[in-house]
Amino acid sequence: MFTFNHYNFNVADLEKSIAFYNEALGLTPVGRKEASDGSFQIVFLGDGKTDFRLELTWLRDHPQPYDLGECEFHLALQAEDYEAAHAKHEKMGCICFENPSMGIYFISDPDGYWLEIIPSRK
Repeated sequence: MFTFNHYNFNVADLEKSIAFYNEALGLTPVGRKEASDGSFQIVFLGDGKTDFRLELTWLRDHPQPYDLGECEFHLALQAEDYEAAHAKHEKMGCICFENPSMGIYFISDPDGYWLEIIPSRK
């Protein structure tokens, strides 16, 4: 039997990404690992409600932007207050795609990763 533990995004600017995920989604650091030679840093972000973590990895020797292909993969997060979340993300200017007929939208992080925002299903 397996259970979900974490998902990884490699990022160009770790502190900028941590700030974005905190402001946009309320995620906060719950763990950190650093290579003794400074070649990488990893920060795990959590939502304070589940055990699932988002791993942000910064690699010193990767100065170019990451190739995200066609952005056909994404991480989905459920919003307790979908309308308030949408208004906040609209103000932040990070909404990159909306699908009103499905009742969802996507935001883009500083590295171009897409995050799907879905309403609470009751």
